[in-house]
Amino acid sequence: MSDHRVWLDPIGNGVARVSWSADLTRAPFNEAAGAVRREVERALGDLKQARVEALVDPDDEVSLRIATWAGLHREGIMRGIHEGTAGPTDRADRVVLARLETDVPLSESGGFRGLLNSFLPRKRAIAQLLIRDPDERVLMCQLTYKTDWDLPGGVVEVGESPRLAVAREVSEELALDLAVDRLLLTDWLPAWGGWDDAVCLVFDGGVHDTDVLEQVVRQEREIKSVRFCAPDEVRERATDFTARRVEAALASLRGEGPGYTESGR
Repeated sequence: MSDHRVWLDPIGNGVARVSWSADLTRAPFNEAAGAVRREVERALGDLKQARVEALVDPDDEVSLRIATWAGLHREGIMRGIHEGTAGPTDRADRVVLARLETDVPLSESGGFRGLLNSFLPRKRAIAQLLIRDPDERVLMCQLTYKTDWDLPGGVVEVGESPRLAVAREVSEELALDLAVDRLLLTDWLPAWGGWDDAVCLVFDGGVHDTDVLEQVVRQEREIKSVRFCAPDEVRERATDFTARRVEAALASLRGEGPGYTESGR
């Protein structure tokens, strides 16, 4: 039986949108989630829809919980959309949650894990390589997309190990196939300059003669230049937090520093 506080609107191409009244958010939670779940199941079953979605205000924590425990996977945020009676210039962000007819049932462990995985926090990971020359200078890269210099490396892809990621990034950006040794430092980076927070893992790339630079083939889209830098040059060319990270990784290499830092501290 349909709950009068929940609406189901087919919007075409096998997609239905479920929404609910403010009254439902004030009902006991299990009752509210159950009412939405029944409409979702009706849409995918009796109404033979392929997808049921909900658009929820990011600040409406109760509705987000209702949608999640009704079995809707969190897919992302749709930015700046018109909704309902909004005027022509009124736009709002909405969290998109959905369930597909092909999703594993929640009664099965894989289905429940998939639901949890859709909304649990995800942290960006960055892997970098500390490469040194016999004079203990550090290989640094001048990047095209920012003014400061940084260690070689990059973002770890979904499902990729950080060790493989840093080897891949160094190969792609510098055409160097180097052995990746032990993890020297885990550095947490707070949100900064439009970036979300992230965890940076710095691995030991070993000591190499300076002629390794002759083997470098830069990926010109991302790398302007590459050179070995002494500590004072790192301080001059890199941001403060990058310089601190390099110094912390070198200290860890010598057994003199912590293996974990926050913004290099």
